[in-house]
Amino acid sequence: MERRKVDILCVQETRWKGSKARSIGAGFKLFYYGVDSKRNGVGVVLKEEFVKNVLEVKRVSDRVMSLKLEIEGVLLNVVSGYAPQVGCELEEKERFWSELDEVRPTGERVVIGADFERVKREVSKAKQKAYEELYTRLDTREGQKDLYRLARQRDRDGKDVQQVRVIKDRDGRVLTSEESVQRRWKEYFEELMNEENEREKRVEGVNSVEQKVDKIRKDEVRKALKRMKSGKAVGPDDIPVEVWKCLGEAAVEFLANLFNRVLESERMPEEWRSSVLLPIFKNKGDVQSCSNYRGIKLMSHTMKVWERVVEARLRKVVEICEQQYGFMPRKSTTDAIFALRILMEKYRDGQKELHYVFVDLEKAYDRVSDKYVRVVQDMYERSRTVVRCAVGQTEEFNVEVGLHQGLALSPFLFAIVMDQLSEEVRQESPWTMMFADDIVICSESREQVEENLERWRFALERRGMKVSRSKTEYMCVNEREESGTVRLQGEEVKKVQEFKYLGSTVQSNGECAKEVKKRVQAGWNGWRKGSGVLCDQKISARIKGKVYRTVVRPAMLYGLETVSLRKRQESELEVAELKMLRFSLGVTRLDRIRNEYIRGTAHVGRLGDKVREARLRWFGHVQRRESEYIGRRMLDMGLPGRRQRGRPKRRYMDGINEDMKLVGASVEDAEHRDRWREMICCGDP
Repeated sequence: MERRKVDILCVQETRWKGSKARSIGAGFKLFYYGVDSKRNGVGVVLKEEFVKNVLEVKRVSDRVMSLKLEIEGVLLNVVSGYAPQVGCELEEKERFWSELDEVRPTGERVVIGADFERVKREVSKAKQKAYEELYTRLDTREGQKDLYRLARQRDRDGKDVQQVRVIKDRDGRVLTSEESVQRRWKEYFEELMNEENEREKRVEGVNSVEQKVDKIRKDEVRKALKRMKSGKAVGPDDIPVEVWKCLGEAAVEFLANLFNRVLESERMPEEWRSSVLLPIFKNKGDVQSCSNYRGIKLMSHTMKVWERVVEARLRKVVEICEQQYGFMPRKSTTDAIFALRILMEKYRDGQKELHYVFVDLEKAYDRVSDKYVRVVQDMYERSRTVVRCAVGQTEEFNVEVGLHQGLALSPFLFAIVMDQLSEEVRQESPWTMMFADDIVICSESREQVEENLERWRFALERRGMKVSRSKTEYMCVNEREESGTVRLQGEEVKKVQEFKYLGSTVQSNGECAKEVKKRVQAGWNGWRKGSGVLCDQKISARIKGKVYRTVVRPAMLYGLETVSLRKRQESELEVAELKMLRFSLGVTRLDRIRNEYIRGTAHVGRLGDKVREARLRWFGHVQRRESEYIGRRMLDMGLPGRRQRGRPKRRYMDGINEDMKLVGASVEDAEHRDRWREMICCGDP
């Protein structure tokens, strides 16, 4: 072991009677178990430095034993096994497999070192047969869902740690016992969901009127059921939405009657108030810190159908300000990103400064019938939840603060809240833009943007919101000379040269070089997640091409419809794409296979053509919108001033004009959607 640098070794046929641990020299210790000095016996040899990490030793029989260790915050189960020989009785063989299952805890990392005799050969045959059936099924239409499920499973299997079973307390100490981990999760979320910031008290009855509310119709329930996706995790009642969908019209009639009783009484069933909260890692920061997790609630699917009915009615009577782009019909992240980039471009061409503050909130009503107000309020009264973590489920606790994360109604409720809070301070787009709690404040002068930031801070914090001092950032576009930064209550706001806004990187000089690199990185991240399928040589090139087109390429194209790329930047994207395709098909440049053949084999078109198609598709969408639409206003916006001397900077419309010339289209063609789509389409081979 010392020569081969082995730290942990499982041994079999020790033939030592007893259950002890003894030093065997050279800095190693043997944990062993045996009942007969003439047969069997198993053991685990550890390097002395790991002995102090042993949490538990299980000696099940002279054929199975295990050690549980805690190494750098990760629980590791080491199992040593000695399978019965061919001539042993069936009862002994079954007992061995049963004992092996005993020492393999679910959800923890397990390493098995065992002598399985001829078992491995039989397992290999069964595995080979199962894989042949799997690959045959993946090539069929019915196997498409299995394809993506397989990719996700292989991505999870490739991670070092499947589940985080140890976390840190508020003082940074690692907790390893199941009871302490459960207590910490409960403590964190109970504190988070029951802590209010100081705020002004709301006057009851404001912005609501008492009026007659129509009964809920069957078609409303039918639409709500249709919008519910199947295959989602169920809440505490264990009733999936598929039950109601299978029952058809009988379910629609039953639910309509149930919802009308809830609407009339303004009280929903008590079972709907319970939920299960799952901590989801944010993929940044310390994986053992509770603050780096977002709590998603699993609630009753029947309650979700009910809240979708309420949401549909509220959207008809509540008007949200035009500055809100989050979760609003006919609006998306692309609208806000496009407006931001074009405004920067206009001011760059006019050689004028533009000042942005990106506001980050910490964890964060016109004429609405009083009955709707009370119905929504009832959804949040007496709410209870439990935290389901890797080591089990915590005790139940009450929830007094915050929206239910995981419900379709929650984003709309938050938009209503932000609409009310910002009523006195917001300006028209693009000087103020909001996507849920992502707020952008813009002005032509640093003093003005600083004043607007203070007004926003006062409006938000007096109503219970809190502006994050550490995450709020300031950026000056086309800065002529160093002018410092803005201040928030006397504290300097971090000044940056680039900012990731709604997933797209914007630069203070108006260029997109950093965004191209981010798109390449996002593409590689998507490729790695699907590499369990993409790098499997037994899967056909056609299937790999489909996975690439649906998983990797959308990540690389995100937001690129709002920028005009240079040839060099398009080439950078295509080089990355071809590397991914070559890796997937198992070929290298040394094989001297042309790019056209690679694309044709995988049925994947040029990424540059897809970028052009996405850019023209978005331009056509903007041209067909009404004149008050933010995208149209930005394109038609004129500013006094002259472009700087020398080679002019590339503008968005420069790229659009080149694209239209290439496909033989004009601006007038964009007014006709079907004709425009036919002209700009470039399909995959």
